Formats: sequence, structure tokens, C-alpha cells
Amino acid sequence: MVIDNLKTPTVALGTWAWGDSGEIGNGYFGSSLTQAGLEEVADKAHAAGFTLWDTAIVYGMGRSETVLGDVLKRYARSDYQLSTKFTPQAAGTGDDPMADMLEQSLARLGTDYIDLYWIHNPTDVARWTPHLIPLLKSGKIKHVGVSNHNLGEIELANQILGEAGFRVEAIQNHYSLLYRSSEDAGILDYCRNHGIQFFAYMVLEQGALTGKYSPENPLPEGTNRAKAYNGMLPQLKALTDKLAAVGQKRGAAAADVATAWAIAKGTTPLVGVTKPNHIDGLVRASKITLNSEEIGELEALAGAASVNTRGWWEKEMQV
Repeated sequence: MVIDNLKTPTVALGTWAWGDSGEIGNGYFGSSLTQAGLEEVADKAHAAGFTLWDTAIVYGMGRSETVLGDVLKRYARSDYQLSTKFTPQAAGTGDDPMADMLEQSLARLGTDYIDLYWIHNPTDVARWTPHLIPLLKSGKIKHVGVSNHNLGEIELANQILGEAGFRVEAIQNHYSLLYRSSEDAGILDYCRNHGIQFFAYMVLEQGALTGKYSPENPLPEGTNRAKAYNGMLPQLKALTDKLAAVGQKRGAAAADVATAWAIAKGTTPLVGVTKPNHIDGLVRASKITLNSEEIGELEALAGAASVNTRGWWEKEMQV
């Protein structure tokens, strides 16, 4: 049985970009990262009380987990929480591919347990969900969640785990001002009604909602995110201008307001961090309380932008 409920900070920290090699075109972000720089990010995050780190085996095919493990080894294990994922599409051919993938993650992260373990994508929910149960019983994983699952798949996973005395404790889906598919499909309501934490990833749409980029200053050419977002930057200008204006009244940036919106919607934003000033923004975001008028205006502008930011790996949440 699950002994303790999942407890998480206001914002979770993403390390998708930590799997990049740093070369433009090799990975989504083309980030130039150093161990010393990431240690500075981690120190600032922990001082601010942000202690949940999210990664996955497929972020750089192990690179993100390895780098994160190296950065966090200076801390006591009780000082942080680790979140990583089983990706069915990358499963091996052994007798128990999930257990095998978990062992690889444990080794790279330098730990003997994972606080929150996810099934990354819903490939055959009935096949893979039962594999979580022995791992929970062993204590190698403490809590479980599902990512990129639609409502029917979440309910099936919950039913399978429930028969063994466990449950889905977290959902991790793409959710932002520009992409509210999980809300429209009733997943946020399901989470509220069942005491499940909803983690919103891509809250900043890979930088497109930070206000940093515009048609005159597009995302870095040669990156996948440039291909995805540069063409829609003209449609996003009214929204990013409004985010900046709302932030300016509070001494905050556009990105902080986009993150604060996700918090106001009852979710836990999962925000990628590669620089110390990203942590400053998350501290500001966690202190912003948006009023209903501001939320309504932001959502109206987001709807008027009429863009689709669904990732190539995602399916529609509404069925």
C-alpha cells in the first residue's frame, strides 16, 4: 500500500534540455551547459525550496539522467525528489523491460529509489501498468504517475493499480495557455476529484511564451523548437505583450506570468531550468496571484492566437 502521500513543491524542475549535447541541431534546445553552471542552478533551486527534479531515460538517451545524478550527488538524498520515466517505445526485450529500464535509471541517477516513476506514453496501458506494482512493493519506486495518457487510459491505469492497493498519484501532460487539451477533455477535473496531482509541462511552450522571442528575434535557427514555433510568433505577439504587461505591474516577466497562470489553474508547472535566473523567475511566479479578470483576458488572447502546439509525440486528449 502507498504509505505517504506525494508531496511536491509549487513548481517542479525539468531537465529535458540537460540531455542535449549542446550542439545546435542535436536535441530540442541546443543548450550549452556545464556541470558548474548546472550546480549553480541546483544550489539556487534548493535554497528556494524547489526540490523535485524531473527527467527521463529518453532525454538524450540517458544523458539527462547522468548529468542530473552528477549534479545532485553533493546533496543528501533526503534533500531532493527524483522523477523519471519508463518509456514503452524504448523498452528492451528482456523478461521485465520496465524493471530493466528502472535499474538503468537508478544507476545513472546514483540512487536506490525513485520518488515518482512514470509511464511516459500510453502504449498498451493494460500491458505495462501491472509492471509498476512489484516495483512499488519493492520500494524502488515510491509513487507512480502516467504521462501523455487520455482520460480513459488514466482510468484504466487507476483501476489496475487500485486492484493491488495502489493508485495513479500524478498526471504529467502538456498544458499551457496555448494548449489546454487536458482541461477540455476533463482530465483536470478528474485529478481534482480524485486527489491526483497534475503536472503541466511545456507551460512556456519551449520559450515561445517567455516574451523573449518575436518575428524580429526568432528562436535559434537549427533547433527543433525553432521549426515548431517561429512560424507562429506573429500570432503570439498580443498574448506575450499582455503577459509582459501583467508581469510589469508586479515586477515580474512574461514567463513568470505564464507559469503563475498554470499554478492558478491548480496544476504544478514543470519548467525546464538551465540558468540560475530561471530559478529567480520561478520564485516570482510562485508568489503571483492572478485575478479572474487577468486569467480571462490571457485565455481569450491565447484562444484568439488560434495556434496548435501539440507535439509530434502527443495524441489528442479528447476522444
